[in-house]
Amino acid sequence: MRMLRVLFLFMAASITFSTACKKNESGNTPPPLVTKPMFSVTPDSLKFTAEGGNIILTDSMNGSRWDATSDQSWCTLSTHSSTSAISQLTITATANPTINTRTATLTFVMDSKTVLYAYVSQIGRATLYPSYKDSIAPDPTGMSSTAVQLAAKINLGWNIGNTMEAPGGETGWGNPPITENYIKFVKQSGFNAIRIPCAWYLHMDNSIDAHIDTNWLKRVKQVVQYCVNNDMYVLLNIHWDGGWLEQNCTIAKKDSVNAMQKAFWEQIATTMRDFDEHLMFASANEPNTNNSPAQMDVLMSYHQTFVNAVRSTGGRNAYRSLVIQGDNQLININAFPTDPAPNRIMYEDHNYTPFQFCSLNGDASWGKMFYYWGAGHHSTIEPDRNATWGEEDVQLQYFDYIKSKFIDKGIPVLMGEYGAYRRDGTANIPKDLPTHEASVDYWITYVTKQAISHGLKPFFWDTGGILDRSNNTVKDQRSLDAIIAGSK
Repeated sequence: MRMLRVLFLFMAASITFSTACKKNESGNTPPPLVTKPMFSVTPDSLKFTAEGGNIILTDSMNGSRWDATSDQSWCTLSTHSSTSAISQLTITATANPTINTRTATLTFVMDSKTVLYAYVSQIGRATLYPSYKDSIAPDPTGMSSTAVQLAAKINLGWNIGNTMEAPGGETGWGNPPITENYIKFVKQSGFNAIRIPCAWYLHMDNSIDAHIDTNWLKRVKQVVQYCVNNDMYVLLNIHWDGGWLEQNCTIAKKDSVNAMQKAFWEQIATTMRDFDEHLMFASANEPNTNNSPAQMDVLMSYHQTFVNAVRSTGGRNAYRSLVIQGDNQLININAFPTDPAPNRIMYEDHNYTPFQFCSLNGDASWGKMFYYWGAGHHSTIEPDRNATWGEEDVQLQYFDYIKSKFIDKGIPVLMGEYGAYRRDGTANIPKDLPTHEASVDYWITYVTKQAISHGLKPFFWDTGGILDRSNNTVKDQRSLDAIIAGSK
């Protein structure tokens, strides 16, 4: 009996103890144990070559579902969700079209709350674009003139503006296609040199490789041929062209712009290689360096790439005269590109001073339009439109400086653009129209004459307002006469 009682008491105590263990101190039953979330992705750092490709990623979880996204379109996932405890997915990177490393972030979320990341990087191409260099042996035939000797053969130059550089193509800004008869008409009007502002970036048929449309290259070559057929000297450039070079004289863009400059000029120079010294190449148009010495250094690297690319194609390009440009800062002559062909570089600058008189087509916050310019051509009827700066004294200072800085040191200078334009057919018609007309005549004649007398070679900027390209007639005889008068 005693043993049975002891056993009974032990069992009762055990039941009481067990029951007590199910209660917390407040007498309530505790919540059930919670399983800790387990979620992983392997690897969590992925590295791709420039060519791109696929990498397998494994994830494991103890949840019910995961979802994943990529923050870059070039980096994609083979699946974006799974309910499996262990699963695999393929991460795909496309080829990197740049020379810069790029990154992406993959975000994984389990059961809408547990977040993991995988980080993706992809190096850039060793060279941004393929080489288009098709080098042949140097050919001096027809290339005997130095830059100084060649410039001496240029009398008056003419711009075929708003045509080959137009974003919509040759006729994109309303001008007709260039014909050989038009070139003959320009020559007949008193000019022996043509500047062809030209776009190339806008005519790529493969932007990944910076490949210029072959048909565009052939068309530009045909226009150059029209000029050479008629013994006209030709300046062919890369113009504004969307600003890919001219607005990107920066450290950040230096490598990519140099790569495109090289690719373009290898193609242009190779296409035009058989022309003799009648053809000159110009690296740019009006590059913008914001008066920064650092940006000017970047611009000089673009000019050096231009020189290197042209010379590398050989043939007559080994001797061709090449033209470089500055900005508001004139390039230091000691910083000119290194050129294996001695004495074959020219400098180019433009002259629309004062801009308020020459080209401004509406009053601006920084200044009003000028209608009247030069000594003896100020208006008493509308004195608030007389020029207040940029008159003869400023022009003379400019030409004296250009002459001393470049021409006197054996560097020819092309005034690649200049001009002043009449407001007699616009909404801004001057009240003193005869004085305005005389001012425009005077500016054109004065600037042309001073340029030539100081050794610069002037190329007047025309978009079809002076010489009609549709029927090869003169539309503005006064302006044409003023140019010719300045050349006498």
